[in-house]
Amino acid sequence: MNLQEIHVVEDDDGHAYLIEKNLRAGCVANRVRRFASGDEFLDHLFEQEGDLPLLVLLDLNMPGTSGYGVLQRLRATARTSNLPVLVLTTTEEPAEIQRCYDLGCSLYLTKPVQREAFIEALQALGFVLQIVGTPEPKASA
Repeated sequence: MNLQEIHVVEDDDGHAYLIEKNLRAGCVANRVRRFASGDEFLDHLFEQEGDLPLLVLLDLNMPGTSGYGVLQRLRATARTSNLPVLVLTTTEEPAEIQRCYDLGCSLYLTKPVQREAFIEALQALGFVLQIVGTPEPKASA
């Protein structure tokens, strides 16, 4: 069985490690591939012709292209317009949350400040990913 990758776009090494470790604890068998910046992720995604990831876990506050910029680019491109994007960030401001949904995020999750709560949230996400259906990419025009 060839499982689609999960892409994590996160500049913080500690958060990236916790994300992958705890998705595994939540029974995710997919390969988890980390990108340390929005630019690195977009370069990879738009330079390759292969399969899209199953989903993207996206931080907002990164150097270079922010998570907002990544969302805009993904939604403006037919091939990636249906790609599930889960924003996973520390920002709890209602206006920022609304902005992400306006830009087309699939789900907005706030990273709990307490480590144990963050771990529990990631493990729960891992279990949810086992049953979530995702849309097929749109055909290129």
